[in-house]
Amino acid sequence: MTSTSTPGLARFNALEEHAAFAALHEACASRAWAERLLAARPYATVEALYTASDAAMAELTTADLQEAMAGHPPIGRPKPGDPASAREQRGMAGASEELRAEMLELNLAYQDKFGHVFLICATGRTGEQMRDAVKERIGNSPEQEREIVRTELGKINRIRLARLVEED
Repeated sequence: MTSTSTPGLARFNALEEHAAFAALHEACASRAWAERLLAARPYATVEALYTASDAAMAELTTADLQEAMAGHPPIGRPKPGDPASAREQRGMAGASEELRAEMLELNLAYQDKFGHVFLICATGRTGEQMRDAVKERIGNSPEQEREIVRTELGKINRIRLARLVEED
């Protein structure tokens, strides 16, 4: 990860507040997370932005986490017209119909148990790895799963922030 400033970070720091909020809210659907990051601008380095993101993620309430999760489509069904979720879920793109059907079934069972979509940092994972993760995590308690989701959201947010501030 970059520990210096970048042209993208300078651009983000210079955005008007509503535009910066919109960019952050696109990265993570939690208003509380976006507001915390917005309040700490300007960032001297990309690493400072990531550190602020991690700190904001750690402070999110259960309701804030639910709001953040609501912005994520189920694995295997990226939102139409959403290049970020399609890119992040690329591992499911070539999945067999059998694996897609299994993921749909597992997603529904997970959602029934926990009341929200199965959330994982899907970047770089295969469909089989995501299937195995949901099978493993469905046995967790709601408390365990909430903390795993917090960690996974933090990873997703870092990837999305990197795309926002590391582009020239």
